[in-house]
Amino acid sequence: MSFDPLTALFEAGKLAIERIWPDPNKRAEELRKLEELRATGDLANLDAHVKIVLAQLEVNKKEAQHKSIFVAGWRPFIGWAGGFSLVYAGIVYPLLLWVWAILQATGKVPSEMTPPPQLESGILGSIITGMLGVGGMRSFDKAKGTETNKIK
Repeated sequence: MSFDPLTALFEAGKLAIERIWPDPNKRAEELRKLEELRATGDLANLDAHVKIVLAQLEVNKKEAQHKSIFVAGWRPFIGWAGGFSLVYAGIVYPLLLWVWAILQATGKVPSEMTPPPQLESGILGSIITGMLGVGGMRSFDKAKGTETNKIK
């Protein structure tokens, strides 16, 4: 860290952004905003931006420590829902089409009947990618032996 307040604030903001936004696109956007504030030399705006980023990090920490499954459990829920959706789109649906074709060939399903539509799972890719970044940080924490609270 530097003794220059502007550089010190920039470095703190950069570290916070890298921890909060695992999605590379969102992270790059936030880092670009931070760099713009640094380039203009606007210490007050840079300080305010860093404080907002750090406040969001604190909210995320408190949320993850909460004992209620409706507060702390939304991230795992999104992970499981995304995982099930990706399994359906990548494994179950292709097998369903194969079985559907066999059933139509054997006359058990009318030939004019179409198989169920494939569910749109493209948007889940970006959500899961972002969450895997968070999961990667969690794996690093586990390797270091960091204690966590589990909801039982």
